[in-house]
Amino acid sequence: MGARCSKFSLCWFHSPLKASVLESSDLENGGKTDKNKWPGFTEFSFEQLKAATSGFSSDNIVSEHGEKAPNVVYKGKLDKDRWIAVKRFNRLAWPDSRQFLDEARAVGSLRSERLANLIGCCCDGDERLLVAEFMPHETLAKHLFHWESQPMKWAMRLRVALYLAQALEYCSSKGRALYHDLNAYRVLFDKDGNPRLSCFGLMKNSRDGKSYSTNLAFTPPEYLRTGRVTPESVVYSFGTLLLDLLSGKHIPPSHALDLIRGKNFLMLMDSALEGHFSKDDGTELVRLASRCLQYEARERPNAKTLVTALMSLQRETEVPSYVLMGIPHETASSAPLALTPFGEACLRLDLTAIHEILEKVGYKDDEGVANELSFQMWTSQMQDTLNSKKHGDTAFRNKDFATAVDCYTQFIDGGTMVSPTVYARRCLSYLMNDMAQEALGDAMQAQVVSPEWPTASYLQAACLFSLGMETDAQETLKDGTNLEAKRNKN
Repeated sequence: MGARCSKFSLCWFHSPLKASVLESSDLENGGKTDKNKWPGFTEFSFEQLKAATSGFSSDNIVSEHGEKAPNVVYKGKLDKDRWIAVKRFNRLAWPDSRQFLDEARAVGSLRSERLANLIGCCCDGDERLLVAEFMPHETLAKHLFHWESQPMKWAMRLRVALYLAQALEYCSSKGRALYHDLNAYRVLFDKDGNPRLSCFGLMKNSRDGKSYSTNLAFTPPEYLRTGRVTPESVVYSFGTLLLDLLSGKHIPPSHALDLIRGKNFLMLMDSALEGHFSKDDGTELVRLASRCLQYEARERPNAKTLVTALMSLQRETEVPSYVLMGIPHETASSAPLALTPFGEACLRLDLTAIHEILEKVGYKDDEGVANELSFQMWTSQMQDTLNSKKHGDTAFRNKDFATAVDCYTQFIDGGTMVSPTVYARRCLSYLMNDMAQEALGDAMQAQVVSPEWPTASYLQAACLFSLGMETDAQETLKDGTNLEAKRNKN
């Protein structure tokens, strides 16, 4: 078949890796090359913030408990491209306006790419509001406890732990070691999929008195005794976050420590991670969590020690966070494409949506491409080959992707019939099993068999996004979109 040669070659698999995402610019002030990355601290008028949030519209509420929360967080827009998060306190929270302004200015002087930075405030009559950078990709709680298309990958969990430890170390170095109620709702994801610590927890309020809103089972023991937050209390809360990352659930520390002491720590691990992490890494993270959760505050590590321990555990450091998180990423150069549902799913790396599309289309696109067997001499080998395809289809339908890979491989190795759809289905099954390089090989093979098939290009794009090859992925996505538009015209 006179198929055009794919523009992608397998030599990619041996290309040098990009610079590590952990080798980022200086955490403070955005590095020497990016002095204007963050705006200075601004004292806004109430009217400005009212306009930015459409009159504090309930449609713009982004805090977890909606309007029922004592202090509500809104999404707002200051000008054409500057999104902000606005926290509006209840009227009794800060009776002393001087204390509020002093605290806000102090926290607002911090600037780090590990924080969702405080860029302003408003103290107008009884109104007390804080203004921070807006983080578009939800909270750690959402990605760990309520995920939809894919659980958070092990490498990303390790990165979250490191970035948070770096945030705490930075704050400590600036004399702001106290963080109030550190939990998975305080960790937000920016446009690049990187985790950042909310600056709101750095604000200390003597009147409020409540530094922990979570269940008492998660509160540092010394806080229960004294009612005071210390730097060691923050490390204890960091330990509870490590448990969240390990388990994908919010487990009380006492229960987790019982499992750890009983050498049953594997029972802690998130079942969605099965087979995707090394036991040594898991053991090391559990050991670190148990050190943070020591009953005696003085026995806990400090933030600097946490950073050092977590740095050595990092995996897939060359892969950008947005790829590990499976979230779309906008590049300044990419012109907006009018994407079809298939193209949209590939851009978002929404593997569940891609599965639904492939399942719905079935084998319609094989017509006139795949070799028919109807008039060939039947042999038991041919029957076995067809049976393996049938079993593969059943496994694919039931989302048993490991079995689907095995069965489709038997079918392809049988060599009796060539089917681009089988390559497409095995490609997605590989992606579901975090085998992006093998998946790319199948997407390319499908294109060789059927050069004008949009699905082959779309799947190549999904594989390239998964491998962190953003520019090539965008280009291939464009190819798929153009092929589909051409096909729909005919």
